[in-house]
Amino acid sequence: MSNHTHVLLCLAIDAEQRVRDIADSVGLTERAVQRILSDLEGAGTITRERVGRRNRYTLELDSPLRHPLEAHHTVGELLALLLPPERAREAG
Repeated sequence: MSNHTHVLLCLAIDAEQRVRDIADSVGLTERAVQRILSDLEGAGTITRERVGRRNRYTLELDSPLRHPLEAHHTVGELLALLLPPERAREAG
């Protein structure tokens, strides 16, 4: 799976994770995670909301996957395959 997918999974598990926590989970630098979050936000896959000093991310589950080979599938479909059923419901 791509690093973008790993970041999406982290956000599906906890939408209020810090960039540092995501970086540690995925095995990337904080800067790389920031770039991925910007990519995902630019593609309309996530939205970012400032809550106090932190960000909260909302997954746009109806957003199509970015790559043309998978564009006929949505973020929600991908997460439904990768997360346990109770987590997939929570992400939605």
